[in-house]
Amino acid sequence: MNRSTARHDAIAAVISWNAEDHRLAHDAERAEDLFGRDVFSERVMRQRLPKEVFRAVQRTMRRGEPLDPSIADTVANAMKDWALENGATHYSHWFQPLTGTTAEKHDAFIAPDGQGGAIVEFSGEQLVQGEPDASSFPSGGVRATFEARGYTAWDATSPVFLLRGANTVTLCIPTAFVSWKGDSLDYKTPLLRSIDALSHQALRILRIFGAAGDVVRVTPTVGPEQEYFLIDRNFFFARPDLLTCDRSLFGAKPAKDQQLEDHYFGAIPARILAFMAEAERELYALGVPVRTRHNEVSPGQFEIAPIFEHCNVAADHQMVLMEALTRIAPRYGLHCIMHEKPFAGVNGSGKHNNWSMSTDTGVNLLDPRDDTHTNMQFLVFLCAVIRAVDRHADLLRASVAGAGNDHRLGANEAPPAIVSIYLGEMLTDIVNQLEQGSSTGTKKGGRMDLGARSLPQIPRHSGDRNRTSPFAFTGNKFEFRAVGASQSIAWPNTVLNTIVAESLDELATELEEAVGQDPTPAKLQGAVRAALKRIVKEHRRVLFDGDGYTEEWRKEAEARGLPHARETVEALAALKTKKAADLFKRYSVLTRTELEARAAIFLERYIKQVTIEANVMISMARRQILPAALRHQRELGEAVAACDAAGVESPAARNELEVFVQLVERLQRTIEALGTRVDRHGSDLRRHAEQVRDEVRPAMADLREVVDELERRVADDLWPLPTYREMLFVK
Repeated sequence: MNRSTARHDAIAAVISWNAEDHRLAHDAERAEDLFGRDVFSERVMRQRLPKEVFRAVQRTMRRGEPLDPSIADTVANAMKDWALENGATHYSHWFQPLTGTTAEKHDAFIAPDGQGGAIVEFSGEQLVQGEPDASSFPSGGVRATFEARGYTAWDATSPVFLLRGANTVTLCIPTAFVSWKGDSLDYKTPLLRSIDALSHQALRILRIFGAAGDVVRVTPTVGPEQEYFLIDRNFFFARPDLLTCDRSLFGAKPAKDQQLEDHYFGAIPARILAFMAEAERELYALGVPVRTRHNEVSPGQFEIAPIFEHCNVAADHQMVLMEALTRIAPRYGLHCIMHEKPFAGVNGSGKHNNWSMSTDTGVNLLDPRDDTHTNMQFLVFLCAVIRAVDRHADLLRASVAGAGNDHRLGANEAPPAIVSIYLGEMLTDIVNQLEQGSSTGTKKGGRMDLGARSLPQIPRHSGDRNRTSPFAFTGNKFEFRAVGASQSIAWPNTVLNTIVAESLDELATELEEAVGQDPTPAKLQGAVRAALKRIVKEHRRVLFDGDGYTEEWRKEAEARGLPHARETVEALAALKTKKAADLFKRYSVLTRTELEARAAIFLERYIKQVTIEANVMISMARRQILPAALRHQRELGEAVAACDAAGVESPAARNELEVFVQLVERLQRTIEALGTRVDRHGSDLRRHAEQVRDEVRPAMADLREVVDELERRVADDLWPLPTYREMLFVK
């Protein structure tokens, strides 16, 4: 069977797909009864643990206090009983290595009893520590291949959960992952360290304002919005590029894509809605508080968003969410694509990272409240973030760098690679007042009269939203919009927490010295106003409320001295600076060794990802595109020959044949050119990455250009690949 037949069979399979035949039966459990059913939650622990043990674990979960090792056996036994009652046969230390995905090794609860039988056991030692092989995970040189020992350590601040398969239930225990020497080999460990650093410095600010009270801990809170694409699995398996790279490496622009803006927030197709409902149901059971679902801008693109959670739990839940979407989609004949730019010419997919800071008593420290100009505590936290982002814009940009995001940043509602802050009209006005030395008023949004008597007057926010800003204030949080859809949010939040901790540290030190041991309100207010005035003057260059897509802004940003790392290799250079090493070391987030390892791992991943894509392009072009083009060329030649034999002049057909022959020759040249470039490499990682960027990627673009032009000309019955029109619109 040739490829064109496979393509048309795929289309027929999509059209004939019957949702009724594939719909899964659900019971009628209420959402509130379902939520958290598969989580060893505080509610479950309260029922199963002695009071003293429960309170000790609760202090660790809520306040980040060290876990008392003496209670581990009691907790493990209760956890085991709960898991067995829910059908579990195995347990796994679930961790996040530097691959960008999650890892798990399943061990059975059953152990030989030495008398020919078996017993069920799960000790405190097994709960607290595991020992996976560390040699086959990315280490950036921290571990040699022969140095295999690694450790996982239970993170009691993140809920243990049950992972249900077709005929299995596994107890999953969120853990950190480190080498035998204690170097972090994962995303969780530095994230937890950064949370500790931020909490410590934020508490100092609260004490200065006399607002600490019963507050024991300040935690960053995150609500990541996840964008993704769904296509039919028949199309997915008919595209080697999607199967291997999760993005289309070829594809001509269809006549209609997102120009009419009719997909965004449109009616959700029945098949997609059924998938969303199933995914939400499983996520509810796992305690993931998803709330929002809708069509995104591009055809075939959708979004799911949760309610805010503590940063560490949000990062874990984000990985659970991505895995759930990927696992559930095939039940509905779909494939879920998390790549940042799976289809050229339409919106890419991001993961908008909504970030704030909250006390353990429930106070959002970035909530401006009424009369914001008088809320000095809020303004201190706000200006600390402004200073942090301006000072370390290069690190924030590096935290979202990757081969996939290079295709996305800068257009189609994705922010530009220049990191700037949008505050909105109200906060911009207050910041301007602070720069003058005093803040005297707060702009109000008022109410909107919609002009129809039957419609209510609705409140208007004091500022608009800016979809082109990488780092925008949106009411009571900052939205970091540059995070890529396939990324773990742990690393960007590690960077964000750390840079804000540094800024709060410097502010706290300055204010503590200025007001002394017994500050009066007037003394405190004067010191705060002086500090904020200086911060605004020194760092207002990072504030920008305009259109981030324009060439004028790029020129203005350059004049302001803002960094502009246009692509990954340039962006990752920020991780190699002394400034970055000193920052992470000072707040005990990453050692120099751990930071250098990450810089190497991220560069290596970039090289491997682009190289894989280039080799897939070569294979597809040689084995699918070129044969189809030659068949079409032969048919054109036969048509011209038939005209000549009949004595009929056909200049149009002859011209088409000549143009097409030139295209086929160009195709062959570009295939060979890419092949020669992808084989060049050296031992120096940085130079290899630069060669991939400067030689391989341009050659890939040249090959794509000619293939996409061929797609526009080759007969439909000969073209071997599902097209953009089919993949994006045929559901």
